[in-house]
Amino acid sequence: MADEGFKRKLTAILSADVIGYSRLMRDDEEATVRDIAAHRVLISDVIKQHNGRVVDSPGDNILAEFASVVDAVNGAIKIQQEIKKRNADTPEDRRMEFRIGVNLGDVIEEEERIYGDGVNIAARVEGLAAGGGIAISGIVYDSIKDKLSLGYHYLGEQEVKNIPEPVRIYHLLTEPEDAGKLIGAEKKASKRGWLWIAAAAIVVAIVGLGIWHFYMRRPAVEPASVDKMTFPLPEKPSIAVLPFGNMSGDPKEDYFSDGLTEQIITSLSKYPRLFVIARQSSFYYKDKPVKVQQVAEELGVQYVLEGSVQKSGDQLRITAQLIDALAGHHIWSERYDRELKDIFDLQDDITINVMNNLVAELTEGEQVRRWTEKRVTNLKALEKHYQAQGFFCRHTKEDYEKARPLFEEAIALEPKFIYPYVYLGYLHNLTGYLGYSESPAKSYQTALELAQKALAIDDSHDGAHALMASCYNVRRQYDKALSEAERAIALNPNSSDGYLVMASALGYSGRWEESAIYAQKYLRINPFPGAYVYSILGRAYFMMAQYEESIATWKKALKVSPNYLTAHRFLAACYSSIGRDGEARAAANEVLRINPKFTIESYEKRLGYKNKSDIKREVTALHKAGLPYEPPLPLPDKPSIAVLAFDNLSGDPEQEYFSDGIAEDIITALSKTPKLFVIARNSSFTYKGKPVKVQKVGRELGVRYVLEGSVRMAEGKVRITAQLIDAKTGHHLWAELYDRDLKDIFDIHDEITKKIITALRVHLTEGEIARVLDRHTNNIHAYMKILEGSGYFDEDKYSEGMKCFEDAIALDPQCASAHAWLSWAHIINVWFGPRATREQSLKKAFELAEKCKALDHTHGGCYGALSHAYLMKRDYDKAISEGKRAVELDPNISKWAVQYGWALRSVGRYEDALLEYKKALRLNPLDKARPLEQICTTYNMMRRHEEAIETCKKVIELSPRSLPSYINLAVAYGELDQKDEAREAADKVLKIYPNFSMDSFEKTLPYKNKADRDLYVNGLRKAGLK
Repeated sequence: MADEGFKRKLTAILSADVIGYSRLMRDDEEATVRDIAAHRVLISDVIKQHNGRVVDSPGDNILAEFASVVDAVNGAIKIQQEIKKRNADTPEDRRMEFRIGVNLGDVIEEEERIYGDGVNIAARVEGLAAGGGIAISGIVYDSIKDKLSLGYHYLGEQEVKNIPEPVRIYHLLTEPEDAGKLIGAEKKASKRGWLWIAAAAIVVAIVGLGIWHFYMRRPAVEPASVDKMTFPLPEKPSIAVLPFGNMSGDPKEDYFSDGLTEQIITSLSKYPRLFVIARQSSFYYKDKPVKVQQVAEELGVQYVLEGSVQKSGDQLRITAQLIDALAGHHIWSERYDRELKDIFDLQDDITINVMNNLVAELTEGEQVRRWTEKRVTNLKALEKHYQAQGFFCRHTKEDYEKARPLFEEAIALEPKFIYPYVYLGYLHNLTGYLGYSESPAKSYQTALELAQKALAIDDSHDGAHALMASCYNVRRQYDKALSEAERAIALNPNSSDGYLVMASALGYSGRWEESAIYAQKYLRINPFPGAYVYSILGRAYFMMAQYEESIATWKKALKVSPNYLTAHRFLAACYSSIGRDGEARAAANEVLRINPKFTIESYEKRLGYKNKSDIKREVTALHKAGLPYEPPLPLPDKPSIAVLAFDNLSGDPEQEYFSDGIAEDIITALSKTPKLFVIARNSSFTYKGKPVKVQKVGRELGVRYVLEGSVRMAEGKVRITAQLIDAKTGHHLWAELYDRDLKDIFDIHDEITKKIITALRVHLTEGEIARVLDRHTNNIHAYMKILEGSGYFDEDKYSEGMKCFEDAIALDPQCASAHAWLSWAHIINVWFGPRATREQSLKKAFELAEKCKALDHTHGGCYGALSHAYLMKRDYDKAISEGKRAVELDPNISKWAVQYGWALRSVGRYEDALLEYKKALRLNPLDKARPLEQICTTYNMMRRHEEAIETCKKVIELSPRSLPSYINLAVAYGELDQKDEAREAADKVLKIYPNFSMDSFEKTLPYKNKADRDLYVNGLRKAGLK
């Protein structure tokens, strides 16, 4: 019944591995990985040629099966022959020598895997083979001795882990002259011989020399080498407890043998005189045909404990054997046949025997601790805990869901059983952190309550203190986390959880050097960890600017978990920090592959670093790597386009204004129709001079199409290229090259605009087309002056720009655009020009805007300028009507949306104003400062001061000298009676604008309602401004 659901079969098993693999890896890891891959292909091919199948190939080991034992042996011989040929041309210190073991046995087949005694014996046989040699079990020898022309060297009977009877082992002799030989054949002992052996045994028993006899036998394992160890041996006795084998015949009973193993590890870990490898690394070898020598060398330990568990009803059979891996000898072994209720005594017995063999008798304190530890008395609770533990250690969302009710049942059955409290606490912390729970805050609170209950049961339990440290860590209470972690480590120097949470808390506290030290201590106890510890160590190296060390650490994390997003994210940050931009972009693309919705903005909110400078370092590096700050903007419900700055190929930076002007004119033309969605110039020009992909432009600007091009102007000639690209697919919809005289620039502009409209399938009436193509002048020289003036405006050189617009009007007095630009130049002069000229500038702005409207009543710029001018004169109704008309005529110009919103807010229409500002943000997503400044002001006027503060802080991140933002912060903090913060904001106002005065500021406030004006005046006075 125990085998129900599992398929059994008799098969020939081949097991092979590399001699000295750890040394090869240590000398040259990359070359060794390449070599083992090449050898794996060679061996796999030979196996297939001999009708075999590769079952598994972890690390340097290969496991295969054959239907015929003859095929298996012939395949093994061929493998060694091929490897010998390859090694002939390889330097001696880089040769790979394999040893091979072959067995014939009964196995369990589950999907593509095989398990059971047959596999275990094959691995043991392989361990007894020489480098380049082949060893076979007795059953294989019996099957082939009369079928193959080979010789054999009998090695005697050998003990095999979890196998009750010893196994005969033979070494193959494959040279032609050895055919038919049998060296060292087993002989039956004479009667006299048996008497001698019996007498010797009696003498040994009498004088108590059992241990001597044990050591003088042939070593049961190949000795490990200190020189080949991955880590130096600790000064105190060091041990790894391998997963006890489940001999019950039912894989569903694995939980029990695993649980027993973990309890032994936990018990041994509590003794400070031992160095104990953590469960995770010990269990790395579960179900792998591994040798004690390999375990010792890879984990850096001297001793290995292994065993087996057979559970049948209420009966238990447990075997355990402690091995000195350096000597290659067993130093203690025992078999227990007990009832299930004796499980706790069995655990104690095994633990004490190990301790006594490694460190002699226990101290009085260790004895006291052993006997005072809280013991579970309910066997059902223990089984539930073991089952839950098995699911928990798989660390998947589904397994966490299976583990939770089992831990809860264990607690209900035995309320004083501490371990399920601790494990369940970690489960809740992890589900909250990984986003598996609906409410992370609730999960964190549950974890905290479980930690408190665990400590109430036993305040000296290291696991409970480590859990409490973890709870404080997720709450960003790092000092408390450090205190609890220190307590956990003091109670248990082998507490891997204690070292892990200590490393994490130190890092988030900004103590990165110490964080790295504790992460390395964790890795010494747990050399085969999950990816998380690498995130702590890799992050520490990054913050210490040790980028190469950080990169190497994150690559290790990816070997454990190839889709570990944190690793790809930090690799992007590391590479961008050292200028390896291509690799940074590749890592950033991996982040977006794994999580297409990743944004720096969302991630930054979750960063719990104590020091803001650490947050800034990481966020800056991620942004430089090309990761998006915000989520992709949704596509509008109509054709959407961004016109990028055209490249200036003229070789003269002075002509930059011309190429920019061409692109800006196309934006202006397309913006006139409500049937298109057109990104504002300031956002499109953000990519100027940068090697950027259109897919990224489309994602960041939220558009489907992108227009890019170039301009070359020389000696009255102009060459313009333009191409329209689908940003979603990367396909070109249309491309054109124009070689014309400079005087034909208007025709080129019209052709490009028409081609875009046609390609986007936008249907316009003749009147709409005429308005889109109307550039307001046919004078090439006036046109060039307008382009030059707008270029000066981009550089905040307003007086130079004003002169260009005046020249354009002189060249073409009928040019509406020149009048609109010059009107805006005078409005800017009202704000920032000499006080004596402000009234005259405002008058001039009115005159020019009205003249523009007279020249072209469909020019949005005229109405935008008039709206602002009327607002300055406190004519609110006209400011609103003119602003509304500007938005109607140019629905894609973000500047008019901001102006209209300002007019609406001035009369108390706050919600309507917010809609306009948000529209402006959508049209101009990469130039957010001004719309956000207006939103911040609006929130203050709506008395939503907390939102005003949050918005102002965003503006200051974008524009650190934003005067309106600091004024709004001073008002908001003043109204909230946060005096220190209000005074700090007021000091910033005076630092940016030393001549600030309340009298002058009050006169500029364009608000119709007295309550709105008083809000700002009183708020600033509360902040200390006069």
